[in-house]
Amino acid sequence: MMMMRKFKSIVFIAICATLLVACNTKTKKEEGTMVDNNKPVKVELKNHDGQFQLYVNNKPFYIKGAGLEFGSIASVAKNGGNSFRTWRTENGQQSGKEVLDAALENGLLVTMGIEVARERHGFDYNDSTAVKEQLMRIKQEVLALKDHPAMFIWAIGNELNLRATNPKVWDAVNDISKMIHQVDTNHLTTTTLAGISQQEIDLIKERCTDLDLLSVQMYGKIIELPQQIKAFGWEGPYMVTEWGATGHWEVPKTEWGAPIEENSTLKAANYLERYQKGILADSLKCVGSYVFLWGQKQERTPTWYGVILEDGKETESVDVMHYLWNGTWPENRTPQIESFTINNKTAYENVVLKAGEENLAVIKINDFENDALNYNWEILPESTDLKDGGDFENRPKSVDFTVVSNKDGMLKFKISAEKGAYRLFGYVDDGHNHAATANIPFNLN
Repeated sequence: MMMMRKFKSIVFIAICATLLVACNTKTKKEEGTMVDNNKPVKVELKNHDGQFQLYVNNKPFYIKGAGLEFGSIASVAKNGGNSFRTWRTENGQQSGKEVLDAALENGLLVTMGIEVARERHGFDYNDSTAVKEQLMRIKQEVLALKDHPAMFIWAIGNELNLRATNPKVWDAVNDISKMIHQVDTNHLTTTTLAGISQQEIDLIKERCTDLDLLSVQMYGKIIELPQQIKAFGWEGPYMVTEWGATGHWEVPKTEWGAPIEENSTLKAANYLERYQKGILADSLKCVGSYVFLWGQKQERTPTWYGVILEDGKETESVDVMHYLWNGTWPENRTPQIESFTINNKTAYENVVLKAGEENLAVIKINDFENDALNYNWEILPESTDLKDGGDFENRPKSVDFTVVSNKDGMLKFKISAEKGAYRLFGYVDDGHNHAATANIPFNLN
């Protein structure tokens, strides 16, 4: 019932969003940065009677961006984005220069992440030698990339506040910002926080005075962000560097402790509402955002946080971002999920199956263009490689099961495996590189 209410509300939300999008979406001509491929852009922040505005080469610029670790750069541009952010200068697959080159080729600017050691990973900010070595390493990274024409903003570290106790981390961040401003006069500096609290805002205001703007990362509670910014006394500009699906720590759980992932249609409705109320709502201090994640990653499940699936297909959340960035929906829309059950039970009803017995999974789909649909299914054991803060997790291996029949979204199946916690995943694609997805946790007895 919860999923159906959200599905029905998406039309209402879309109508409500139209006026806001029309007022806040600038055309590419208005946001034209006049990038010179041979020299860096000049990025500035200006305060117009209490309203902060980014400027790129003297032209107003509102960030319509996405978090992007690997690939899919062209997809951001195709859907109307103007920027993306990274988490480090070297991602293990591409060099920082290669990432910036690809951004330039697609007309995008990059908020470049800088890897800064985290206390939760064992780094000691009382170790002055290690802190100095880190600063020198970062200086070389900045010098190597600062003059690239796609370079935009330097993001110093990622969620350094997460389970941190030593306030000296913020002294280190401030020293990194000072160093950047000494060697790079064209670009701004920021640092990203996992949520905000009064203590964190006070520490940033006291110890990170050299930063140009703040960055905040929130998920299900992002709608509260404009009020929190005001309540905690942050008077400067900020951007949202991660937001998107409801976090795995924020959702209901099964009786055996499995977090219940929202299906792709419910996620899309939430993206639309959260952008309206959590980002566009603060027109004075918020200078834009980066939706998470324009790609795919394993975090609790392979489908939880990415707006793109493992096979490259785009989910309905891409449709929503296209609408928010352009004011119009894509020509071909992604299939929408109306309902998904196993033996007439939803994910919220503690599904228990017996090994070797026949079960019926039914996924009902609405497709705007009535495209021919393809249905695929997968069973995974509940992940046990659980990390936090976005740290790398291994994907569980698929479990074999017997397909009794599979037609038009109705799957009859049997599973004979060890007792324990599993998930049934349904994937429905329309032949146009779009797919809906949902999963139901179940306990196998």
